[in-house]
Amino acid sequence: MFNKDYFSELILSKLELQKKHLLNQWSNPKKTQTKHFIVDNLLSEEDCLKIYKSFENKKIVWKVRKSFRESKNTTAQVDNFDSIIPAITDAFQEKKVVDCISEITEIDEIEGDSSLYGSGISSMKKGDFLNPHIDNSHDSNRQSFRRLNLLYYVSPNWSEEKGGNFELWDKKIKNPKTIISKFNRLIVMETGPNTYHSVNPVLVDETRYCVSNYYFSNKSFNGKKYYHVTSFTGRPNQKILRVYGLVDNFIRYVASNYLNLKRFDHRKILRK
Repeated sequence: MFNKDYFSELILSKLELQKKHLLNQWSNPKKTQTKHFIVDNLLSEEDCLKIYKSFENKKIVWKVRKSFRESKNTTAQVDNFDSIIPAITDAFQEKKVVDCISEITEIDEIEGDSSLYGSGISSMKKGDFLNPHIDNSHDSNRQSFRRLNLLYYVSPNWSEEKGGNFELWDKKIKNPKTIISKFNRLIVMETGPNTYHSVNPVLVDETRYCVSNYYFSNKSFNGKKYYHVTSFTGRPNQKILRVYGLVDNFIRYVASNYLNLKRFDHRKILRK
């Protein structure tokens, strides 16, 4: 029986062991302006394989996302999986793990999000992709800024040739840095107004699984107040999608602000 304490201790041990190296990675990003670090062999191979095999539960109901923005399956209902899936997901939310990552990234006052707003589990099969985008800037209540994205990959023998790899883009969204979605690899990246990232199309008849988590803070990426929805654009050769993305992002931004105002008005009525 796996539990979050078991995994959080292993994660913390690996982070502490590599802290100096990870701090250097974070402070000196290459081929991208987005700060990030990579931890390989986060857990034992045996434990990671058990996590992967738990994803193969055919009874799980995935939420299918298909549009010009993305093609993938997701779920935040981690409790529907075997105990190992909620255990590994919750382990990243443990305060000691959050605090250690806070030290490595030198971002003060970050907190986990046990509600898994925007995070959870994802699966990507042949043809699936995630176009360049920036993440939603806030938590569900718009009280805290989204600051860190944690991605843990568990599909065995994953190589660059299979596609489905993580990408971090330069400021002009022209040249990506490709990071292989390697088995037992953790990627931690900072999120902000210009931290564009993506996943290139999966090219093989295999499934790429990922456990994702977000961390939040009352302090923003640049010390300023801002708000944006998850905003997509096309790849450099998708010029029409780049234009369409601007329109799509604006419409969803306006809709999000309208719905937030409605929620605010509702809260005022309840307080009267």
